[in-house]
Amino acid sequence: MPIPEDVTGDEIDKDVRQELQSLPKTLADDVARNLVMVARLLDEDPEGAYAYSRIALRLASRVAAVREAAGFAAYANQKYGEALAEFRAAKRMTGNIDLWPVMADCERGLGRPEKALDMAGAPEVHKLDKAGQVEMRLVAAGARRDMGQLDAAIVTLQSPELASNSVQPWTARLRYAYADALLAAGRESEAREWFAKAVEADRDGSTDASDRLAELDGVEFVDALAEDEDEDEDQDESESEDVSSEEKD
Repeated sequence: MPIPEDVTGDEIDKDVRQELQSLPKTLADDVARNLVMVARLLDEDPEGAYAYSRIALRLASRVAAVREAAGFAAYANQKYGEALAEFRAAKRMTGNIDLWPVMADCERGLGRPEKALDMAGAPEVHKLDKAGQVEMRLVAAGARRDMGQLDAAIVTLQSPELASNSVQPWTARLRYAYADALLAAGRESEAREWFAKAVEADRDGSTDASDRLAELDGVEFVDALAEDEDEDEDQDESESEDVSSEEKD
């Protein structure tokens, strides 16, 4: 697959670049450029990101960063079995447990919420940083919901991180998940309160909390462009009728 000329490979994280130093320089540069494309396309064009990840994987399957990137590209395309295999490979190579929550979420994607819950209770979770532990809590709550255990999902999300007034990178998503679980359980007024709190914390628009809040408040958004088109059509019809009347006269 072609790679834009402005992508040099130097854009990648320095730790990844260091990992690639085990490869011949030309090969390392090729792999780096493909990894840059994976990162660049992952959110907007998951299929494109996946294609570049497969190239990187073919070139350097023994590099942990390549296996991890391939895992995230597969995950973004809902290829959960493939993603889990890549994450496991990366974990074996590095001994790093940072991927534990997303590995558990792959188990959910494969229809195995019980396995995800087992992972949520494993000793590895205590080795995660705060962000990782919050992510694990979100996955565990999702697994509870997969199993129809709404009340348990709500309790799972209740934590010091949820109660805290300080805004962290995970705050909006945690509050959103809590609000969504409350709404699913029929606790609408509480859900509204937590969607509002999610909006307050969502500084980069990572959730659609504002839309959910407006929906609960009965606010309907009108597409201004569609409205203008309707007005133009009405005007055209009116002018057409006027012309027809003149012709009859």
